[in-house]
Amino acid sequence: MNVLVVGSGGREHALAAKLAESDLVRSVICAPGNAGMEEIGRCVPVGVKDTDALLDLASQEKVDLVVCGPESPLIAGLGDAFLEAGIPFFGPLAYGARLEGSKIFAKEVMREAGVPTAQWEAFDRPEPALEAAKARLERDGGVVIKADGEAAGKGVFVCSTEDEAREALTAIMVDRVFGSSGDRVLVEERLEGEEASVMVLATGEKILPMPPVQDHKRAYDGDQGPNTGGMGCYSPVPVMPQELHREAIERTVLPVLQWMDVKGQPYFGCLYAGLMITKDGLKVLEYNCRFGDPETQVVLPMMQTDFGQVLVAAVGNRLDEIRPEWYNGCGVCVVLASGGYPGSYQTGFPISGLDAAAAMEGVCVFHAGTARRDGEVVTAGGRVLGVTALGSGFREARERAYQACSAISFEKMHYRKDIGARLT
Repeated sequence: MNVLVVGSGGREHALAAKLAESDLVRSVICAPGNAGMEEIGRCVPVGVKDTDALLDLASQEKVDLVVCGPESPLIAGLGDAFLEAGIPFFGPLAYGARLEGSKIFAKEVMREAGVPTAQWEAFDRPEPALEAAKARLERDGGVVIKADGEAAGKGVFVCSTEDEAREALTAIMVDRVFGSSGDRVLVEERLEGEEASVMVLATGEKILPMPPVQDHKRAYDGDQGPNTGGMGCYSPVPVMPQELHREAIERTVLPVLQWMDVKGQPYFGCLYAGLMITKDGLKVLEYNCRFGDPETQVVLPMMQTDFGQVLVAAVGNRLDEIRPEWYNGCGVCVVLASGGYPGSYQTGFPISGLDAAAAMEGVCVFHAGTARRDGEVVTAGGRVLGVTALGSGFREARERAYQACSAISFEKMHYRKDIGARLT
């Protein structure tokens, strides 16, 4: 079959690479893709939000399946458009994508579905939001402020002082750094504990769970600095053994899928639950309506089942027939970013060492913010590459990943040195 992968990041490169391995896949088309995805299939310069052009492309190329990586087109209704056109599409409709498109909507769903989460309040003006934040600070010593809409993983502010809360609310609601996504904000309890991410492939209430992952959101070592889209991750997660993983799915994933079914809006696609393991049990931090990034870059290399067959079963509503097999070891992914990310950064720097890194045992190099200029690969985004390595244990996986990172270089390259460090 011919598959269209929509997107241009490390997640999409991982999706395209895994699909290209499938016995069922004849060709992979990427829109718009990146320099790494060019080596797997044909990249077409069509934007992820250009619905009409994507529909035309799928029709012209006789595409049998569309897989969408980023959240923005899903929230905007790309899945609805392909459903109407009768082209198989893996990803939720706009209604389900609201779980990520509006954090307040997600909180309301959690309340109705009985899903445990942090205490919260919603506001559409900065002044009452600041008063609520001050009250939370006095009571708990910390508060979390979130832009309601999508913000590329950067709309969450963990605040310890009134000044930090004021700065966050000013950025979101006054300076409008996230545009209309900051029309409303959540002011919520700051949870303490260990974070873990749970992803499932879902067709209504039929699911295929993927191994849990722990992501590192902060920009710098020691979980310092601003939040990012993710600077690295590892799987499996020692603090989430099999029993807790099963409980997470039963308490935080299935209730939401059941709620969607009752509303006559069955969820179809990847559902991602960002969780905090607290002393009081599991609590949901957020839902994402798509494959995690960089989580997908570590999970898919660990999948030993034909991914094309998995997605064909999903679109045929036969997920319950799949018994996936996973690599019996560990995976570590380290993101190489442009200096300055998640703030302002420069691009266009040549990247060296890609072939040497990719040739190392157990290593996959996934492109994110890359482009090809005059025959060479250059930086073209904030998160530039994802370096994933598998190993029999965390020590081996981590050593392989960082050895590969040391082989790659570009001007002003930045990456965290402590991904998975606690586990070795």
